[in-house]
Amino acid sequence: MTRDAPRATLDGWVRSPFSAAGRTHDCFEKGSGPGVVLIPELPGITPQVLGLAEHLVDEGFTVVVPSPFGTPGQEASVGYTLRSVARICVSAEFRAFAVNAERPITAFLRALAADLNARTPGAGVGVIGMCFTGGFALAAAVDDAVAASVVSQPAAPFPVGAARRRDPGMSQAELGEVARRSQTSDFCALGLRFSADANSPRARFETIERALGGAFEVIELDSSPGNAGGFSERAHSVLTSEVREVPGHPALVARERVVAFLRTQLVVV
Repeated sequence: MTRDAPRATLDGWVRSPFSAAGRTHDCFEKGSGPGVVLIPELPGITPQVLGLAEHLVDEGFTVVVPSPFGTPGQEASVGYTLRSVARICVSAEFRAFAVNAERPITAFLRALAADLNARTPGAGVGVIGMCFTGGFALAAAVDDAVAASVVSQPAAPFPVGAARRRDPGMSQAELGEVARRSQTSDFCALGLRFSADANSPRARFETIERALGGAFEVIELDSSPGNAGGFSERAHSVLTSEVREVPGHPALVARERVVAFLRTQLVVV
């Protein structure tokens, strides 16, 4: 049994700037097939985020990883994470504590998704958000180019107080438009979190469930004391640091479900 999460480097990834909505961020692209935008978690594009990205490439997707914060390829550390959080907290681009808020970064992500959709095959593109960017994947689905959103351990806004714990990480107008799309098109979303994760509260998923109904599938991994997967009560990163490439491992099974979900939503049969 491997003790480490999958990791990778930036080798083979094509780096280029992308500009939209008054912002420019470097993006890293690799692969072929239907498009997937993978938004990194805090503190940035770490080797473990790249491990997930490489897996998606191996599964037959064209993957674009934007770099809106952090240093691409840098290993995560406490100091590095705290510096990224500090930047996010004061940035108007992310609005880390705002409720019922449209975040400027999501306009950039919608444009990135639309660009990827225009040059890749399939029924649309998928968007994966994790941790602080989890809800951004759903907000991006205001654009018709997005056929599937994966909302993994969404942590924005930072869950300080009941209102922020319930907040879906986007404005009510954006959530309403995504809900409309879920009722009038094939758009669906998948949510993932650990059961004891206070940074990604269950109340946030309940808000999204009320809006999207059966179009929102939730996977909640058990991280209560003594859980069968051996997860800490502080377990957070479902698709990166908690994955072990061992058959039947709960986080690996969750990653397999994400791949199957994307394939179902994006691949034209």
